[in-house]
Amino acid sequence: MPTTSALRTARHQLVWLDASGWEAALAGAGPEHRDALQQWQRRQAPLVVRRHEPDARPSQICLGLPMPPDARSGQKLRIALKAERQHIARIKPALPLHLALGTAMPWQDSLLDLARAAQPFGLQVYGSLAMQVLTGLPYLSDSSDIDLLFHPRSAAQLAQCLALLAEYAGCLPLDGEIIFPDDQAVAWKEWRQARANQAKVLVKASAAVRLCDTASLLATLEQH
Repeated sequence: MPTTSALRTARHQLVWLDASGWEAALAGAGPEHRDALQQWQRRQAPLVVRRHEPDARPSQICLGLPMPPDARSGQKLRIALKAERQHIARIKPALPLHLALGTAMPWQDSLLDLARAAQPFGLQVYGSLAMQVLTGLPYLSDSSDIDLLFHPRSAAQLAQCLALLAEYAGCLPLDGEIIFPDDQAVAWKEWRQARANQAKVLVKASAAVRLCDTASLLATLEQH
């Protein structure tokens, strides 16, 4: 089994730092962020993998700490940091959708129906809903989206899952990304519009962002 320093990372994965990792994060943090980082360390809460920055070393992983909205202003603090891969204590994929069902009020019934219908697709959840489940802190509001990830295995499965998401988008505030091979992510709403209009889509990869035609991305499914 590979060590954490050799593991390949992708956006939206969940990372727990070891004591040395937290020590380095706190040492490099600005004074306005230290309280939040210390709170996160005490909770033993995960950080989230974000896109690799150009100035980050190969030995580093770029992470984000998304704090819950401020109770008075509603503003969301997002702290960006880098950690050495050797200081990763644990790494997991994004949260499976079925583990978030107990927290999804006020959409509980509709989200449960979607989760049952989407079992063949292995949907994952990230964003506010996932962070509330993982930390117990109040992230969700009336304006929150349900951010879902989907890793299609074929063009046919992609079409089936998108049809299901479009069906439930009428009763759920759905958003999220399709993850193609090599961690190429496309917003699924943008994908549907691009297919209808023969347009290009914005692809977010682990280290870069680019425009790409949908046919090229569909071809990557056929190669895997």
